[in-house]
Amino acid sequence: MAAVLQLSGVTDQFDDRPRRPAPATDLEEGDTDMSNSAHDNYEDLTDCGLSPEFEQELLELQRECTFMWTNKQGEAFGVIMSYMEHDGVFWLTAAERRARISAIRRFPRASLCITSVGTEMGTGKTITYKGDCTVHSSREIKDWFYPRFAKRIRPDDELAASTFQKFLDSPDRVIIELRPDYKLGFDSALMWARSPEAANK
Repeated sequence: MAAVLQLSGVTDQFDDRPRRPAPATDLEEGDTDMSNSAHDNYEDLTDCGLSPEFEQELLELQRECTFMWTNKQGEAFGVIMSYMEHDGVFWLTAAERRARISAIRRFPRASLCITSVGTEMGTGKTITYKGDCTVHSSREIKDWFYPRFAKRIRPDDELAASTFQKFLDSPDRVIIELRPDYKLGFDSALMWARSPEAANK
């Protein structure tokens, strides 16, 4: 997975940390692989995964994801958040007071889903990642993350980016790091190819 941004200086120390690669798979956990079955329905979609090229393009074009965690009642919940991806790791930010922060401190497993809706890729391409989260509050991580995140979200306006960065850098804001160990991609164009008469023209 290609990095969205080139980092240097203080970021070098993060590049050396061990990573658990996200295995390339288009099966949901627990699914039975029936990839040899006839393609006369939509039940088996194991060959409709998102290609590495489309995955990279989606990560670069999209700015938002659905971030999901488990609350203290054991229920799943999620919100839309902006993200930054670097070397296969996802970085997000929220105020410490947000329920999602205490939730992932308590149980650090979370997931995020990215869709092509709203990008020039059109609709029908998605990818979901899950993995371990770490909550950061150090000055070092903030100084690394905020400028790059602000530039990613406001890439064409230096004043907007600098103002955004200034407002992000508040005392009780923290940074979420999600390191995926599993991913599931989907490309609806491959599904619709089975039934072109049913696809949107």
